[in-house]
Amino acid sequence: MDWYAGSSLEGPTLAVIGWHAGVLGKLVFFIGLAVLALFALREAGIELPATVPESLIVIALGSLATIFVLIRLISIPDTFLPASGRGIGIWISLLAALAVIVAGLIRASEEL
Repeated sequence: MDWYAGSSLEGPTLAVIGWHAGVLGKLVFFIGLAVLALFALREAGIELPATVPESLIVIALGSLATIFVLIRLISIPDTFLPASGRGIGIWISLLAALAVIVAGLIRASEEL
């Protein structure tokens, strides 16, 4: 699931995954882990304090991930210059981040 793809002068195809796309790629990964941890805690029966709505945290994490992915979608780091095209992985990451926002909004509507 490459974020950036292209071919070098020698001929082989170059693919860069999100983990190697810099700090923002790693942050998107850890935000995804945080969302999964929230889900695991809820399934285990551990509730967050009432003053901190879980839906708000999920919406905030999804928004942060969406912003980070959009930054990497618009701005390709110069170190990956031969890989000037966007791969399928960055589009999947963007859709997943948007899906997290939608899940948080649905959760918020259930809480009301």
